[in-house]
Amino acid sequence: MKENGLFCIGKVEEICRLSKKTLRYYDKMGILSPDKVSNESGYRYYSKKTLLSVPMIKYYKQSGFKLEEMRALLNGTHFSVIEHRFRDKIDELKKEEIDLKLKIRSIEDWYKLILEAEMVLENNMKNISVKYIEPTRLVCLEQDFKYDYMDSIINIEFTNYIDSIKNAITGPVIIEYPSIEDKIKGTCKRARILQKTILECEDELTVNYGGCMFASCYHIGSHEKLNETYMKIKKWAKENNYSCDSKSYERYVIDYWTTKDTNKFVTEVMVKLTKDKCRKIK
Repeated sequence: MKENGLFCIGKVEEICRLSKKTLRYYDKMGILSPDKVSNESGYRYYSKKTLLSVPMIKYYKQSGFKLEEMRALLNGTHFSVIEHRFRDKIDELKKEEIDLKLKIRSIEDWYKLILEAEMVLENNMKNISVKYIEPTRLVCLEQDFKYDYMDSIINIEFTNYIDSIKNAITGPVIIEYPSIEDKIKGTCKRARILQKTILECEDELTVNYGGCMFASCYHIGSHEKLNETYMKIKKWAKENNYSCDSKSYERYVIDYWTTKDTNKFVTEVMVKLTKDKCRKIK
């Protein structure tokens, strides 16, 4: 176990709680080498002084340093070099922190959409409601619309555009249609894709969304049957003395991004409303 004040690798494994495999790898990487290797048996022996590097290695590892980076730090590099490497590591970790927050935000927003869709499907929520949409600004790209919903929702041009402005998107895809009537008739030629950006975006690259009352109705099932929901909203608005704006919005809660089963698609159809003034009875 111990020879001339040196510890064998088995004892080092016990003392430092590092596997023999790890210790051999550290030796190979040049950050923790044994003080003696037996010529006959090949056994490795470590001094107590050498083992005092282990807490430093663990701390450097905890701080995000790679083994290659530790080598110079453990070998007593000049103070100014250490200061420089620590500053670089701080910058590197801050960037990783931003990237990690972006990933968490993306997954959390997608997860919320899945929960929303599950609630809609479980409760067969198809009733029309009036809701206020908080004002926000969304990144936007106008393009031709050919009633190919999959191509519009999973949109290569839009993805390339987001890359070009060095941003990232999150939340549901929303498509703005300039005319409800054209959308229903199948003659809509243009549409705007809207989505929320994760990183701050310049105002000239975004458009206003929300800030008013909308008729909202969930559509369950294939996008090809969305007209049924539009007709229901129009009928409801007339019966309740509302006027519908010419534009409409389709917010794709669950779509091709999440499932191939079109029966499980959930789309929120939204139309801006204004209350008709009641005529005075003479």
